[in-house]
Amino acid sequence: MTGSSASAPAIRVRGLRKAYKDVAVLRGVDLDVARGSIVALLGSNGAGKTTVVRILATLLRADGGTAVVNGFDVVTQAGDVRGSISLTGQFAAVDELLTGRENLVLIARLRHLKAPGAVADELLVRFALADAAARRVSTYSGGMRRRLDIAMSLIGNPPVIVLDEPTTGLDPQARLEVWRAVKELAAGGTTVLLTTQYLDEAEQLADRIAILHGGRILVNGTLAELTALLPPATVEYVEKQPTLEDVFLALVGHDPNLGDASRGDSNLGDADPGGSGAATPAAPTTNEDQS
Repeated sequence: MTGSSASAPAIRVRGLRKAYKDVAVLRGVDLDVARGSIVALLGSNGAGKTTVVRILATLLRADGGTAVVNGFDVVTQAGDVRGSISLTGQFAAVDELLTGRENLVLIARLRHLKAPGAVADELLVRFALADAAARRVSTYSGGMRRRLDIAMSLIGNPPVIVLDEPTTGLDPQARLEVWRAVKELAAGGTTVLLTTQYLDEAEQLADRIAILHGGRILVNGTLAELTALLPPATVEYVEKQPTLEDVFLALVGHDPNLGDASRGDSNLGDADPGGSGAATPAAPTTNEDQS
């Protein structure tokens, strides 16, 4: 890798457009992901996060714009892109009939690596799965399966890994296990593009956060830069800094089609960003959110 390419972003997207029939999903997405960093692509369901991921992974062709991964164009150099990137989808792609070690050895052999057993053993230790190496994956917890899935994605040492909503459906403890694994990836020099709809996940993991809404990137910056977009709120004598959730909802607005949000969850659509609607008292026997 030349000096100029080493200093270039690991992922560079310019003017990316994609439509499904008459529905425009991406309307000119621009995004840079620096090498060795974690960037969170944050957006509600249907915002186009997975569409971006599929284009970067050469699984889907864009209608316009350009995308470069590790210095390779996703259209004209698709083979080189596939050799540079690893995609972990929303659901763990593991064989439940095999053991954890057998899953890793299988992928190592498919990649024609020398000493596949040694590769598997190193990853089992790295992702704290050594004690469960000989167990069938069907006996693994959700967090263990996801860690195994990420470990399988790292076989061959791809410089870029894309995690598409990696903690969807996981319990809080399993989410923390995955978060720790993602942080270790970046600490080891791997570039991580993380798509998520969980605001706390972006806050915990990302060096930079890009908010995708309406087919475009609304803002892209550090957590401090994003929270600085809103003035701090003051209640009596206690100063409260705006959270990433406040920033997100103020930028994209509240979608009435999302229905009632779940109480106590940091998922998208949890709050009314304007705060101007009249409160609707809950019925005496229910625990519904106020509008």
